[in-house]
Amino acid sequence: MNGTEATTPGGQKRAARVRNRRGEGSRLREDIVDAAAALLDETGDERTITLRSVARKVGIAAPSIYPHFPDQPSIMLAVVQREFATLEAHLRAAVAEAGEVPRDRLYALCRAYLGYAQEHPARYRTMFGGLWMPTLGDSSLTEEELTTLGATAMQFLAEAVAECVAAGQSSATDPPVDAVTLWVCLHGLAHQHAATRVFPWPEEPIADAIISRVAKLTDPPPAG
Repeated sequence: MNGTEATTPGGQKRAARVRNRRGEGSRLREDIVDAAAALLDETGDERTITLRSVARKVGIAAPSIYPHFPDQPSIMLAVVQREFATLEAHLRAAVAEAGEVPRDRLYALCRAYLGYAQEHPARYRTMFGGLWMPTLGDSSLTEEELTTLGATAMQFLAEAVAECVAAGQSSATDPPVDAVTLWVCLHGLAHQHAATRVFPWPEEPIADAIISRVAKLTDPPPAG
């Protein structure tokens, strides 16, 4: 495709994508991932992300996707992997800004996590087991690719809990298990905030209550 416009299946004209020069295939790959993420943001429905819809968004023919992604789940995996990297950077920035007190850093991490879920609901749902996730063997994805999603963020949370224990600010005895428990509770809270419009939430900030009780913190939460 090297013209300046193309025709959609409905007969409408749209700008055709300029062909990449030799060696620029990685740029097309990123364009494909960008297009899938944009469709997810626009529709809030991962079922709208197909090879055809992504190709239309990029301005290429659907077969042009295959040298970069063998199927739709592999595109979705790339979107999710990139979004986890974004989340991890967001969490690290929040923790760095919180200072050196382990308890403050843990609260900052958890609050940042919930903030991300609230600001990016469609991407958040997709990251944690959306409809795109296939049964192993039904796509090109491997078990390792699926089971390691979010592992870095979870390790970051476990380290934050362990730092609180080391500083005498938590009575937790198994930081890795407590970190998983804390994540499950935060994930449930994020889901309920998104799914439940009317709920008698207690006056006490429920997020801070979850963090302090599950992580067995000995001091009250910092303001913020």
